[in-house]
Amino acid sequence: MRTDRLPPQMEMPAELALALFEAAAATARAAARVGARVPVARRTGATLRPGPATPLWNELARQARPLLARRGEKAKLARLLGVPRQRVNDYLRATQACPDAERTLLLLCWVARRQQGKELGG
Repeated sequence: MRTDRLPPQMEMPAELALALFEAAAATARAAARVGARVPVARRTGATLRPGPATPLWNELARQARPLLARRGEKAKLARLLGVPRQRVNDYLRATQACPDAERTLLLLCWVARRQQGKELGG
């Protein structure tokens, strides 16, 4: 018997992912209206850099930034992601880098839990 329901622990991250997708689509439409150009990747498989070509990442970073306002939150997130605190700054504030897939999914779950007012164990 097949069921289309998600496990309870994945419902909130899935809802957040859908909300991020919708917000990113709206951002991409707005950028297209004002004529923003999306740079084309130089070669297949090239690493994406944060910018107009990464609307989903831009939205996730935008939603994560306010959650890092309290003292020590960036350090806690860095420990959870297994990266230096400065790298979290590169990801979310300076937009100079994007994390790998596993860390991005972990960040997505962290944002979902924090928006619920809970901590993500790690």
